[in-house]
Amino acid sequence: MTAPVAETTATRTLGGKYLTFVLANEEYAFEILTVHEIIGIMAVTPVPHSHPVIRGVVNLRGKVIPIVDLRRRFGMTPPPEGETPETCIIVLNVRNLLVGIAVDAVSEVRMINEAEIEPPPAFGSDVDTSCLLGVANSESKVRMLLDAEKVLALDVIASL
Repeated sequence: MTAPVAETTATRTLGGKYLTFVLANEEYAFEILTVHEIIGIMAVTPVPHSHPVIRGVVNLRGKVIPIVDLRRRFGMTPPPEGETPETCIIVLNVRNLLVGIAVDAVSEVRMINEAEIEPPPAFGSDVDTSCLLGVANSESKVRMLLDAEKVLALDVIASL
């Protein structure tokens, strides 16, 4: 009996359904299978001495889940208008852990074909693209396809 081969970005098919969302006027997407639910922005309780990308925690139907500010995670400035009615939290299920991601707005669930997806661009050693699955180029729009597990990697967040 042979051991199963670990699936990597290079060996798996990336085409499929994605939840697209907006962050700083750009479109990003998570694979729909990692999305647990979408909730409106709510009061977040700060956690003392936590990393700046961690906004805090919320009580979601009796479960306490951490909220990551994706703008901060990606080194972006806060929106000048602050939170808007479109600001929301995407709750992801990564390795059976629920984690919320604060985003500017959710766009849609859309099918992205394999032919529309290109590998992450190479910018050299100064730009870390490890959290990208690929780049979808369709309908005159470019969408960054994010790897939820790598975006939420606590060791990466701790090293920022």
